[in-house]
Amino acid sequence: MRTLIFLLLIVAGFPAFCQEEPVRTIRGNNPAGTVQGEQAKKDTNMLGFEHRKDDSLTLTYRYIDSTSRHTLDSSVNDFDNYYPVPSSYLYLGNNGAAAKSLIFKPYSKPGWDAGFHAFDIYRFKLEDTKFYKANRPFSMLGYQLASGKEQMIKAAHTQNPSPNLNVGFDYRLITAPGFFVTSNNSHNSYRVFSTYTGNRKRYNGNLVLVGNTIKASQNGGLQNDSSLLDPNKKERFSVPVNLGNAAQYAPNPFQASVKTGNVYKDFTFFLRQSYDLGKRDSVEINDSTTEYLFYPKLRVQHSFTFSNYNYNFTDIAADSLVYANWYHVTIPDSNKTFLRNEKWSVISNDFSLIQFPDTKNAAQFFLAGATLQNIKGTFTSSTNNFYNVMLHGEYRNRTRNKLWDILLKGEFYLNGLNGGDYAAYGSLSRYLNKQFGDIRLFFNNSNRTPSFIYDNRSSFNLGSNNNFNKENITSFGATASNPFIQLGFTNHLLTNYSYFTDYYHTAQYGKIINILQVSASKKIAIGKRWNYYIDATAQKTDDNAPVKVPLLYTRQRLAFEGQYYKNLNLSAGLEVRYFTPYKMDNYSPVVGQFMPQDTMTIKNLPDVAAFVHFRIKGFTAYLRAENLNTVSFRNGFAFVNNNFAAPHYPTQGMAIRFGIQWWFIN
Repeated sequence: MRTLIFLLLIVAGFPAFCQEEPVRTIRGNNPAGTVQGEQAKKDTNMLGFEHRKDDSLTLTYRYIDSTSRHTLDSSVNDFDNYYPVPSSYLYLGNNGAAAKSLIFKPYSKPGWDAGFHAFDIYRFKLEDTKFYKANRPFSMLGYQLASGKEQMIKAAHTQNPSPNLNVGFDYRLITAPGFFVTSNNSHNSYRVFSTYTGNRKRYNGNLVLVGNTIKASQNGGLQNDSSLLDPNKKERFSVPVNLGNAAQYAPNPFQASVKTGNVYKDFTFFLRQSYDLGKRDSVEINDSTTEYLFYPKLRVQHSFTFSNYNYNFTDIAADSLVYANWYHVTIPDSNKTFLRNEKWSVISNDFSLIQFPDTKNAAQFFLAGATLQNIKGTFTSSTNNFYNVMLHGEYRNRTRNKLWDILLKGEFYLNGLNGGDYAAYGSLSRYLNKQFGDIRLFFNNSNRTPSFIYDNRSSFNLGSNNNFNKENITSFGATASNPFIQLGFTNHLLTNYSYFTDYYHTAQYGKIINILQVSASKKIAIGKRWNYYIDATAQKTDDNAPVKVPLLYTRQRLAFEGQYYKNLNLSAGLEVRYFTPYKMDNYSPVVGQFMPQDTMTIKNLPDVAAFVHFRIKGFTAYLRAENLNTVSFRNGFAFVNNNFAAPHYPTQGMAIRFGIQWWFIN
């Protein structure tokens, strides 16, 4: 039914696509600022309908707390632009499963946190909301179909009904029945957003509604890894798993029920309003039209946020032996159902004053504010109310010549549940020139209460008695981005690192953990039409620390690329991802946490994919054959030599993935 509705939407929107109206200012992504002026006009990633200049689309966006504006990326050479899981992540079997980055990224945000982050990569988040400015309505429709009946639908729309009002929405549906028993996933995410500016440009309002439903079945991994090469088990649903075998699961992309696994739901309502005091001005456009200008000197700002979170684990046919061994839980014979549930509601009110020293540079300001947070948690045996009082400040200066960008900000939790938490962040960026691009230095230090899942009151604390100290996380480094190469250096220092030692026990590491990361990204032209892309990150930490990382991660692409027949942009070739052997984290299904282990070193083959991506005007399509490395001739020809994403969690075999994406202007 969902597929039918989507196809009807495509048919209804096809006439708009056929109008071939111009899109002249959507260019490839340019974070380094190295494509400017006349060079930007030659950008090969620009979508081009060339009929009438007065009908061109101008579309830019900014993020909620950013002063920089960006343009959409229409390039076709990177599959990460179309897929929700970046190449640097591993997921447990199929799209929608719990995922973890191969490049270590500490969670350093202070304040309240429930602690469930294994599915964050699939969630729409408030901080990722794009606030657009468009002179014409813009829409996007996308559909992806893959082996194993996996599907993904994407839709987006934004328009300015009036010059001072923008509205829009984002939507994404992921359904993946999986290749193994009890591995089906179904995720539904939406975001509605709007911005409004008063006629006199004193009042500004931002409204966002974000909702996510994450449904992920859990099978606990394979009972025996050798089953993968069993000639009688080429049909992967015959391979025994640890959880869900008794649930009589049948793969169905339209059946979203979870009999054994996690259901996480969240909803956020955000409203920010501000009023400016400053200098008025106006420009007379013609005899009947006057453009009002306003240069703020002082802004009064109020932000209201209401969020609901619901975390649930259910197993309707629990294996008493598995739960006794893994979680030290007794499952009575009279009732085989195992449940855990935790609910949160969070209300935040923030009041801020913003002062602009330079009348004509709104990207330079001082901000000071205070936040009151009311928190309610509902657990298995109790309901608790908490609060936080937080002070925060910020200085930002992106100079008018756009050469320097300075950011200093901090927050301190004065009292409440997370009293004493703090964070301080600073960055300094300098654009040099077209040849040398940008350089950036950054520093971040945070002191945070361990996530609430480590607290004895949590429904997902299954017997660990914790009295943990605050975690302290320091990160500093530098990046350099230019047309020749992109380089990065980061150093993380972790103190009092909290982690799961096994399926439910927790601990805090008393020593300092030092993690050093060096990265590089380079495009090499090896012929008129051939390009070679290299992304690599080297990481090093103490082998005895509870943070495990591969020494080297790399993704490399060899692509035949070019523009043909005026409107056809093509990228076709091979993609290889590889990381050195290391002791991958295991996964605990009930608590939804990755956990370090010291018993098994995973040695994967490189992941190999062949691809063809192309774009014709506003239409993009891609075809990929992934995991070609899983081919095996041991018991006849088959793609059964699976890699692993965690101990006893194999990745997919060979998968064919096809997708389309349309951009429309009305």
